[in-house]
Amino acid sequence: MPKGKWRLTVTEQFSAAHQLRGHSGACERLHGHNFGVEVEVEGDRLSDDLEILIDFKELKTMVREILAELDHRHLNDLPPFAEHNPSSENLARHIYQALAARLAASPSARHARPRQVAVSEKESSRAVYLEE
Repeated sequence: MPKGKWRLTVTEQFSAAHQLRGHSGACERLHGHNFGVEVEVEGDRLSDDLEILIDFKELKTMVREILAELDHRHLNDLPPFAEHNPSSENLARHIYQALAARLAASPSARHARPRQVAVSEKESSRAVYLEE
């Protein structure tokens, strides 16, 4: 019998400034974006009590807490981006790993794990991070 999986997706956004060190174009100068963030979690088991993977409200709260640390900041000044450029790719990885830690620490989210995180600087472009 095939084994099923559930995937849940939430979207959020935050505003921040950054500079891409070493970039040979305009992105090396300080500039800002309204970043779009799409988070997808997955799991193969639902909770026994409510038969849900994770409450959407809890997932959104976790994502909002992570993004609050980035919102209205100069990303280059933050410790995760002291050595690595705050590119969309690195932002997606940072959010993914922060979410993975929060999910692992939450008893009510124990069946959920991150599937992927996408970060966009504008609607036509996005970077996706996932771990296989």
